[in-house]
Amino acid sequence: MDDEKSQHLMARRSLLLLIDFQARLMPVLSGGTEAINSAIWLGGIAQALEIPVWLTEHCPDKLGESAPMTHLLSERTRCFTKRSFSALEAQDFRKALEQSGCDQLVVCGAEAHVCVMQTVLSLCGAGYRVALVADGVASRRPREAALGVTRCEAAGASIVSAEMVAYEWLGSADHVLFGDIHRRYLKPRAGEHLAFPGLGG
Repeated sequence: MDDEKSQHLMARRSLLLLIDFQARLMPVLSGGTEAINSAIWLGGIAQALEIPVWLTEHCPDKLGESAPMTHLLSERTRCFTKRSFSALEAQDFRKALEQSGCDQLVVCGAEAHVCVMQTVLSLCGAGYRVALVADGVASRRPREAALGVTRCEAAGASIVSAEMVAYEWLGSADHVLFGDIHRRYLKPRAGEHLAFPGLGG
């Protein structure tokens, strides 16, 4: 498979970006619990696959630090503070991203129609390939979230689910970590379990 031409998300090219899941913002979000649960679930898989996981915090003096659930992620997770709605406008974030070597960004966060959308627009405009996790974003009002997602898609982002991303990163049931990730993450999340030979059902 030609990496440059492939439409698939690839672990070696990916970075998971969790935007502004902050303590004072989460309680007022519609769908905020589902969004952060999806983000943390995906973060666990990313870290198992050694995919970088980055957090942003918008004006943490006003909105608080990242929500307590994000502490489930490892200490390797990087955190960037910002005042611009687009994370790419924060110089330290932009520089770190340029140095990361990652050109595929999987994005979750809040609010979908503000900081998430403006970050996605900037990333798409800068030539990055962006996958926006539909079940990993939220806003105070569902209508605003839907409009934000629509705008991101029009700008060139792919709209995906957390589970879609997980399976794309793995690529094959032959992946050396598939059994472990299936047992720890995929099977517990599935409503109806799929049986894979050798994985205990």
